[in-house]
Order: sequence, then C-alpha cells, then structure tokens
Amino acid sequence: MRYKQSFSAAWGVLGILVLMLAWTCQPAQNKKDPNNRALARVHNKTLYLSDMEGMIPSETSSEDSAQIINAFVERWVRDAALMYEAERNVPKDLNIDKLVRDYRASLIRHSYEKILIEELLDSTVTAPQLEAYYEKNKDQFPLESDIARCRFIKMPRNTQDLKQFEEWWKSDKIEDFQMLVSYCNDHALAKILDDSLWYSLPDLGALWPGGAAELSNLQPGRKLTRRDENFLYYFQLNNLMRKKELSPIGYVDDQLKKVILHQRKMKLLDETRENIYQDALRRNQVNVFQN
Repeated sequence: MRYKQSFSAAWGVLGILVLMLAWTCQPAQNKKDPNNRALARVHNKTLYLSDMEGMIPSETSSEDSAQIINAFVERWVRDAALMYEAERNVPKDLNIDKLVRDYRASLIRHSYEKILIEELLDSTVTAPQLEAYYEKNKDQFPLESDIARCRFIKMPRNTQDLKQFEEWWKSDKIEDFQMLVSYCNDHALAKILDDSLWYSLPDLGALWPGGAAELSNLQPGRKLTRRDENFLYYFQLNNLMRKKELSPIGYVDDQLKKVILHQRKMKLLDETRENIYQDALRRNQVNVFQN
C-alpha cells in the first residue's frame, strides 16, 4: 500500500515538474507564418495556433473549431498564470533536474515491474491455497460487524398471486423454494436467496424497515414479515455471527485472494531484483568503491 501511495505521489509531483519544464523549454514559434497567429499571451508565454495541432479533427465545422479553440484558450491562460507564479516561487535550493531524473527512474522501474507482474505472476488462487492461508492466519481476520446468512425479499404490495407466494415463503420444501426463486426473479424488487453467503448486518439493516437492531435480536430459523405503504418485506435468519468473532472463510475469500496475490507479487519482484543483481555481479558490472 505504501508503494502505491508513493507512486501516486510521484506521478503528481512529476506532472508538476514536467509541466514546468515544458513551459521553460517551449520551442520558439514561427511568428512570421501568417497562419500561425497568436491566440493568447500571459506574461512572457504566448499560445500560438500551431500549439493546437492535431487537437481539432479535420472534419470539424468552423463553428465547432472555434468552440474547441476558445475552450482550450480559457484553460491555457489560467494554467499559464499559475505557472508564472509557480516559477517565481520555486525555492532556490530546489534541484528540479534531479527531481525529474529521480521520478523518471521511479516511473521506468514501475513500468518494468508492471510488465514482470503481467507476464510472470501466477494469478490463480485455488480453494486449497485459500484454506491453507486462512487456517494459518485466521486470527488476523476478526469480524468488524455482525454478519448473517439469510433470505430477504422486497416485493411491491400490488404484486399478483401474493397469497401463493407467501405459501411458498412459509414452506420448507425444496420444490416450493424453487417456485419461490422463480417467482422472485419475475416480481421481486430486491432479493437475497443464496443463503450460503454471508452479509454484513448493517447492510441488511439498511434494506429492512426495522433496521439492523431488529434483525440482530432474531434467533436462527426465525422468519419476519413487515410492510409499509408500498412494499412487503420478508426476512429469514439462517445464521448469525457477532462482531470480533473470527470471520468465516467465505466472508473474507476476496480479501484473502488479494493478500495472497500481493505477497506473490512482492516475492516475484524481490527475486527478480536479486537475480538481476547477481547477474550483474557475474558480468563484473557492479563496482563498490571504498570511501
């Protein structure tokens, strides 16, 4: 995470530095070309029509071209004013060239590492690998909130055949549950019918008229029905785990995959870095001079 944040910061600072260099190193325009007219000037910087080369498609109408040019000029004069102040206030001890070189090296290294990861990283995480990592590290994954396995349905009150639907809802027969699923696919506004999955109780409470507090007091196996002016709500609690208990593997499997892949990536980069270093040593390309 620190690596990503550092890289993002590098992009931001590098963008400012490159923009400053672009202003200071801007090539002179051919002012004698009558077609290359000046569009705007801020302090000692001038924007010419040729600076917009390639920005306006050839099939663009004259009216649209004028709009594109005007919009670009509006942005340019503001950027130019900002850059003038930035150049005036750059600390005298700021070595811009060194900063640009350092960030350039960082970006090149990041680009190479990205290629390595795309080509060499094994991104497949099997179920046994997940289970093995979970068993070894499950103490690191306490629940941050209550979670539940459940069934939930939100239905418009004017839905047809509600009586039949509620008979299926109350039934424990497999064939009735299949009919319930089919009915919900056609009529329900929201539904949770895969009761093998875990859901955060606060998230479920946001769907339920009585809120999470009412759901947290249910006993497993209980069913609730609520209604308001427009909708009917159905909830069945199958299992409940409390905050700070160890997360079940099914609730954190995505998180586990990310951790495993991150560790693989770091290992791949460390091994590649060491291999490249050892290869340079064998080729006598590494010299360390004593101070």
